[in-house]
Amino acid sequence: MTSLHKNQVKFNSNITISHTGGQLSSDSGLVLVKELMNTFGFSELAKQHIQIEDERAYFTHDNLSILEQFIMQLIAGYPADSAANLLRQDPVFKAVLDRKELASQSSLSRFLDRLSEGNIHELQAFNQELIDKARLIRNDTELIIDLDSTHSDTFGHQEQTDYNTHYQTYGYHPLVAFDGLTGDFLKAELRSGNQYTSKGVKEFLTPLLEHYNHSLPNTEILVRGDSGFATPGVYDSCELKKSHYVIRLKNNRRLGQIAEKSVLYGDDQKWEEREIQYFSTTYQAQSWSQSRRVCIRSTREAGELLFRHEFIVTNLSENISPDTIFSLYAKRGTMENFIKEAKAGFYFDKTDSPRFLENHV
Repeated sequence: MTSLHKNQVKFNSNITISHTGGQLSSDSGLVLVKELMNTFGFSELAKQHIQIEDERAYFTHDNLSILEQFIMQLIAGYPADSAANLLRQDPVFKAVLDRKELASQSSLSRFLDRLSEGNIHELQAFNQELIDKARLIRNDTELIIDLDSTHSDTFGHQEQTDYNTHYQTYGYHPLVAFDGLTGDFLKAELRSGNQYTSKGVKEFLTPLLEHYNHSLPNTEILVRGDSGFATPGVYDSCELKKSHYVIRLKNNRRLGQIAEKSVLYGDDQKWEEREIQYFSTTYQAQSWSQSRRVCIRSTREAGELLFRHEFIVTNLSENISPDTIFSLYAKRGTMENFIKEAKAGFYFDKTDSPRFLENHV
């Protein structure tokens, strides 16, 4: 029979991990989370980045300690603010946060009330620096920025809740960006439910491109997005910042005509078998300032006579074949898993406040 040796963690020498029993908790995994946060210098970075206006003359819990407790609650699977009242007696929470007394639900609510629009940008900068540290540790030299939007339910008449025709329900319609290679959650921005997919995407994307061009100048950047992001704002931003992009285009009459003229019909083709053909052409939509490369995939299903056409606009070199472009775009499918993980595992879509700003936080 083997025994678990006693081990001490670096962030708090008073915590000892052993098998001897004592006060029990189902949240002991937070010890590893706290160890990771300590390795990244979480508390020190939070002090550098986040300045919350606070008019309290007296308080037991400072803002950054409440923020850390709030994050820990979400990671541990407690999305409701009211859970703070129960967790105040949890031995792991008290030991990991190194406090004899934890903040209550009312303290959490008042903390959220103190946050401003400026704090949104500070939290984003804080998140960005944590990601940068992880990239340096992993020695990442490539970055794929996957753009998408998703739906967040609302419950009642919260500020800026509205009807979204795509999801056919009321709620919010946030923009999100993930690293398609690592799954890092790069950025999020909450929007009203009636906003179109690409609304504000240029202002959302450009700071990301500027940051990585400045902080990691040797990093190869690729931006991917579905047809909802097929807008000149995305193309222009990427071209200006010397980044690559692969964006799906919706079919239209002109593109369809180009594709039909490109398809090759061979006498030796077996009609009972599926057939795929790839092409590359130059195309300029009316809203574009210049012509751009468009890759075409034409698919004829087994037993069918006509081809179905798909289109991707890109600034990748002609040396990269159209089938490689489509294969690169197809890997964007992992984005849905990243969004599901953010929602189910970390309550990214927690929108239970009546105020839009608090839900944005």
